[in-house]
Amino acid sequence: MLEIVILIPLLSGVAAFFLPPRPGRVTLLAAGVLHLAASIAALSGFLPAMLPLYFTLTPLGGLVLVITSFLYCMTAIYTVSYMNEIEMHAEPAFNGSMLLFLTAMSMAAIADHIIVLWIAIEATTLTSAPLILLHKSKGALEAAWKYVLICSVGIALALLSAFFLILAMNQGGVQVPLNYNSLNGVAASLNPLWLKAAFIFAVIGYGTKMGLAPMHTWLPDAHSEAVSPASALLSGALLNCAFLGVYKTHVLLTSAGIGRFSDHILMIFGLFSILVAGVFILHQSDYKRLLAYSSIENMGIIAFGSGLGGLGAIGAVIHMIHHSLIKSSLFLTSGNILLGYGSKQIKQTRGMIRLLPGTAAAFFSGFTAISGLPPFGLVVSELFIILGALRSHHPVAIIIFISGLLLVFSGACRHILPMTFGSTETKADDLLVADRPARLLPSYTLLAVSIFLTFWMPERLWEIIRQAAVLMGGAHG
Repeated sequence: MLEIVILIPLLSGVAAFFLPPRPGRVTLLAAGVLHLAASIAALSGFLPAMLPLYFTLTPLGGLVLVITSFLYCMTAIYTVSYMNEIEMHAEPAFNGSMLLFLTAMSMAAIADHIIVLWIAIEATTLTSAPLILLHKSKGALEAAWKYVLICSVGIALALLSAFFLILAMNQGGVQVPLNYNSLNGVAASLNPLWLKAAFIFAVIGYGTKMGLAPMHTWLPDAHSEAVSPASALLSGALLNCAFLGVYKTHVLLTSAGIGRFSDHILMIFGLFSILVAGVFILHQSDYKRLLAYSSIENMGIIAFGSGLGGLGAIGAVIHMIHHSLIKSSLFLTSGNILLGYGSKQIKQTRGMIRLLPGTAAAFFSGFTAISGLPPFGLVVSELFIILGALRSHHPVAIIIFISGLLLVFSGACRHILPMTFGSTETKADDLLVADRPARLLPSYTLLAVSIFLTFWMPERLWEIIRQAAVLMGGAHG
């Protein structure tokens, strides 16, 4: 049954809270492997839903599920080695929270009922907050409270979106189950005014969790203060789950024939997020915050492409895949940098190519990839989005989009190049922790998968991307 992707991490997570550290790490990794196998089986159609009113596997939801599961496996492999290098007083709480976080994200990926999706997204906040607070520093406490408060306000607005959908049903005289699959079938009968109101509150509510500007303010603090394995999941997996809430409501408007309304809103939020990220990246002093602002930029790119439809929508889905792989690799690599240098400050991190060559190669490759340069997949997705904007005749949007990308690239270059190649008086013996193969392998694997998918896209994966894009207006681009 499809719901097993929720039960595996749920039961393992509860057990992990009561296990000593060593067995807890085994549980962390074993549950990830089982979850990945179940997710692939679900995407292949071998696991039908036992509760189809509440759960189903849509094309994009299945893709998010497999991405989330794969990222979790890579993160779990990294975590086992990472835990050997740090002193963590609450490791059972960390292991349990990681698995419950995976539970909530899996639930969001397969949720079809409007309220179940809302519950799942709220659960991701509650299960991941302890991962931000784990160090118990003043900054971590502030970041955790900001994360919980801002995201809770956002999710409350998303609940209003659900209420407006119910009003759209009542005003349209529609009597169907309160799930997206049923609503898509009768979308033309829904009241368009309340449907538009539902989308506005969905893009503000779920967009807060997704990291769209100006609702993004929790994200840099949370990603900076969370332990690096958690940061990888927060950026690479959680933001995709939040996007599902926006995506499903956008599909409803498209099915109702008023997709242009949601298109324009997504494009505006997307472009604004890119520009905001570019401005803040220029003046960052913390490399984990820099990566967090890069996530805001990339969520903006996904929103912009989704609003374009056509080739732009295809580019948005491709971008989501590659961003998840690359950004998770970068955050895992940032964990190695923090272990080695003992600082998140960019100015105190110099000469990585000489002191931490394995980490430096992964970090600079990740920077190349996230900048949209070949041979990584973001060059393909961004090209699709630009072509989609050209075909849908948005010249001003293209100029803003490309200008935003150049602003982000120039700001990142200003920081990443000195970190990697800059001169330093620090010697290898001065580093706190040296490179370890077990902490490098996940990052290199994630980058390798991105390169592989750039040159060869499995037919089944391409069909899923196309189906997801068509549902959000692929036909009108």
